[in-house]
Amino acid sequence: FVQRTEWSLQLMTQRALEAESNVEKLKQEIFILQGKLESLKVENDDLRASQMTDLGAVKHNINFTLQNLHRIITGANWSIRQLTSGVESLHVVAEVLKSTGKISEVEAEKE
Repeated sequence: FVQRTEWSLQLMTQRALEAESNVEKLKQEIFILQGKLESLKVENDDLRASQMTDLGAVKHNINFTLQNLHRIITGANWSIRQLTSGVESLHVVAEVLKSTGKISEVEAEKE
Protein backbone atom coordinates (compact mmCIF):
# COMPACT_ATOMS: atom_id res chain seq x y z
CA PHE A 1 0.00 0.00 0.00
CA VAL A 2 2.82 2.38 0.90
CA GLN A 3 4.63 1.62 -2.39
CA ARG A 4 1.45 2.28 -4.34
CA THR A 5 0.97 5.52 -2.44
CA GLU A 6 4.57 6.56 -3.08
CA TRP A 7 4.16 5.73 -6.76
CA SER A 8 0.97 7.79 -6.88
CA LEU A 9 2.77 10.64 -5.16
CA GLN A 10 5.59 10.49 -7.70
CA LEU A 11 3.11 10.40 -10.57
CA MET A 12 1.18 13.36 -9.21
CA THR A 13 4.42 15.26 -8.62
CA GLN A 14 5.49 14.58 -12.20
CA ARG A 15 2.11 15.78 -13.50
CA ALA A 16 2.37 18.93 -11.39
CA LEU A 17 5.89 19.61 -12.67
CA GLU A 18 4.78 19.10 -16.26
CA ALA A 19 1.85 21.45 -15.72
CA GLU A 20 4.16 24.06 -14.22
CA SER A 21 6.47 23.68 -17.20
CA ASN A 22 3.54 24.18 -19.56
CA VAL A 23 2.47 27.27 -17.65
CA GLU A 24 6.00 28.70 -17.97
CA LYS A 25 6.01 28.02 -21.72
CA LEU A 26 2.62 29.68 -22.06
CA LYS A 27 3.81 32.67 -20.07
CA GLN A 28 6.71 33.00 -22.52
CA GLU A 29 4.32 32.80 -25.46
CA ILE A 30 2.10 35.45 -23.87
CA PHE A 31 5.15 37.69 -23.40
CA ILE A 32 6.10 37.27 -27.07
CA LEU A 33 2.56 37.94 -28.24
CA GLN A 34 2.30 41.00 -26.02
CA GLY A 35 5.41 42.31 -27.78
CA LYS A 36 3.82 41.61 -31.14
CA LEU A 37 0.63 43.30 -29.99
CA GLU A 38 2.57 46.41 -28.95
CA SER A 39 4.33 46.38 -32.31
CA LEU A 40 0.99 46.17 -34.08
CA LYS A 41 -0.33 49.05 -31.98
CA VAL A 42 2.64 51.20 -33.02
CA GLU A 43 2.12 50.22 -36.64
CA ASN A 44 -1.55 51.11 -36.31
CA ASP A 45 -0.70 54.51 -34.84
CA ASP A 46 1.79 55.13 -37.67
CA LEU A 47 -0.84 54.28 -40.25
CA ARG A 48 -3.32 56.65 -38.65
CA ALA A 49 -0.75 59.42 -38.41
CA SER A 50 0.08 59.20 -42.09
CA GLN A 51 -3.61 58.93 -43.00
CA MET A 52 -2.94 55.73 -44.87
CA THR A 53 -4.98 53.51 -42.62
CA ASP A 54 -5.73 50.27 -44.34
CA LEU A 55 -8.62 48.97 -42.27
CA GLY A 56 -8.38 45.54 -43.88
CA ALA A 57 -4.77 45.10 -42.75
CA VAL A 58 -5.50 46.40 -39.27
CA LYS A 59 -8.48 44.09 -38.97
CA HIS A 60 -6.32 41.17 -40.14
CA ASN A 61 -3.62 42.01 -37.58
CA ILE A 62 -6.15 42.32 -34.79
CA ASN A 63 -7.81 39.04 -35.75
CA PHE A 64 -4.43 37.31 -35.95
CA THR A 65 -3.46 38.62 -32.51
CA LEU A 66 -6.82 37.70 -31.02
CA GLN A 67 -6.55 34.16 -32.40
CA ASN A 68 -3.09 33.76 -30.90
CA LEU A 69 -4.18 35.17 -27.56
CA HIS A 70 -7.19 32.87 -27.51
CA ARG A 71 -4.96 29.86 -28.22
CA ILE A 72 -2.58 30.85 -25.43
CA ILE A 73 -5.40 31.49 -22.98
CA THR A 74 -6.92 28.10 -23.78
CA GLY A 75 -3.57 26.40 -23.25
CA ALA A 76 -2.93 28.30 -20.04
CA ASN A 77 -6.36 27.37 -18.70
CA TRP A 78 -5.69 23.72 -19.50
CA SER A 79 -2.30 23.84 -17.77
CA ILE A 80 -3.78 25.56 -14.75
CA ARG A 81 -6.50 22.90 -14.51
CA GLN A 82 -3.82 20.19 -14.75
CA LEU A 83 -1.74 21.89 -12.08
CA THR A 84 -4.76 22.31 -9.81
CA SER A 85 -5.70 18.68 -10.30
CA GLY A 86 -2.14 17.62 -9.46
CA VAL A 87 -2.12 19.74 -6.32
CA GLU A 88 -5.45 18.30 -5.19
CA SER A 89 -4.14 14.79 -5.77
CA LEU A 90 -1.00 15.58 -3.79
CA HIS A 91 -3.16 16.78 -0.90
CA VAL A 92 -5.09 13.49 -0.97
CA VAL A 93 -1.86 11.49 -1.06
CA ALA A 94 -0.46 13.55 1.84
CA GLU A 95 -3.58 12.82 3.89
CA VAL A 96 -3.30 9.10 3.08
CA LEU A 97 0.36 9.11 4.11
CA LYS A 98 -0.49 10.97 7.31
CA SER A 99 -3.17 8.40 8.11
CA THR A 100 -0.79 5.56 7.31
CA GLY A 101 1.78 7.07 9.66
CA LYS A 102 -0.79 7.31 12.46
CA ILE A 103 -1.82 3.69 11.93
CA SER A 104 1.82 2.61 12.06
CA GLU A 105 2.33 4.55 15.31
CA VAL A 106 -0.71 2.91 16.89
CA GLU A 107 0.46 -0.55 15.83
CA ALA A 108 3.94 0.18 17.16
CA GLU A 109 2.49 1.25 20.49
CA LYS A 110 0.45 -1.98 20.71
CA GLU A 111 3.61 -4.02 20.31
